[in-house]
Amino acid sequence: MKFLPKKELLTLEELDRLCSTFIRLGVEKLRITGGEPLVRRNIMSFFNGMARHLENDTLKELTLTTNGSQLERFADDLYAAGVRRVNISIDTLDEQKFARVTRWGRLPQVLRGIDAAQRAGLRVKVNTVALKGFNEDELLKITQWCASRDMDLTWIEVMPMGDLGEEDRVGQYWALSEMRDELRKNYTITDLTECTGGPARYVRLEETGQKIGFITPLTHNFCESCNRVRLTCTGELYMCLGQEDMADLRSPLRDYPETDQSLEIAIRNAILHKPKGHDFDYSRQGISGQMDRHMSHTGG
Repeated sequence: MKFLPKKELLTLEELDRLCSTFIRLGVEKLRITGGEPLVRRNIMSFFNGMARHLENDTLKELTLTTNGSQLERFADDLYAAGVRRVNISIDTLDEQKFARVTRWGRLPQVLRGIDAAQRAGLRVKVNTVALKGFNEDELLKITQWCASRDMDLTWIEVMPMGDLGEEDRVGQYWALSEMRDELRKNYTITDLTECTGGPARYVRLEETGQKIGFITPLTHNFCESCNRVRLTCTGELYMCLGQEDMADLRSPLRDYPETDQSLEIAIRNAILHKPKGHDFDYSRQGISGQMDRHMSHTGG
């Protein structure tokens, strides 16, 4: 990864102004993601600033996607700022495999973060990327672990994003339709009609009562129901995770510090150009629709 010059990054104050503009235009849900957002210096000042929108009910929900490494430190502060749910990315419960797939991570540290989050009153959902040959054998283990801790679970198909030179993404691809078939051997599955405006489709496992989400950009295109856009730390607005089209919001933000009129116009124009869908495809044992952009560029 290449780290950007500081001047290219939006300040926390600029992020506040941008998010506040989106909220003023009607956005009701805000998710902070990364990379890992909790490693940014003074990040709680941003969460505390967003709390004012929760208090006046213009923002309905403020949530966080995290790798869990800093949750032990920040869980109580996040709850105090109005956060009620966190998504934690965990692809394996094997400590050695976890260290390998995260390239640095320590599973016990993340598990302590989950303990702290639940003690603070945060609802925890685990996000797991389905990887053939890596965590196939942990399907039931991860499911049962989440059920034992009253945590929801979402499985995500691996997407063709970033540098694919070191990894065989076709070989890693585990269709979630196959996973559902495996779950049916052990659980009674009921489809849920719940829709969050995002990519996940949900089921309930009747034996445990837990909710399982499936994000299936390859086996089932979810784009017709997706109302999400992604803002990067440099002010780029991506209307679709799987497309390169983006709008520059940093320029109107910095060029017109006294008024948000140009910023609002830029946001409205960007939303009008939100595409109908992505082009991810693993068929014919090849990859199409690949994005050179790493997931961490736009957030998970």
